[in-house]
Amino acid sequence: MPLMRQPNIVDHDAFYEELIDAQRDMNDEQADMFLAKLVLILANHVGDREVLSQAIQLARANTLAQRA
Repeated sequence: MPLMRQPNIVDHDAFYEELIDAQRDMNDEQADMFLAKLVLILANHVGDREVLSQAIQLARANTLAQRA
């Protein structure tokens, strides 16, 4: 199964707001830990190693491209 790259979140603005609100009152270290835990929870839900590998590669490439 290939990684889905098209927008697929219902009410994406509300999701983003909930994500930001969940980090309110956290310091940077807590916010980083929260995001790491969220990634692992969602990765476990996805479960498909090929999809997870594609997501890791895409996120890495996108992050490195922003440095340039």
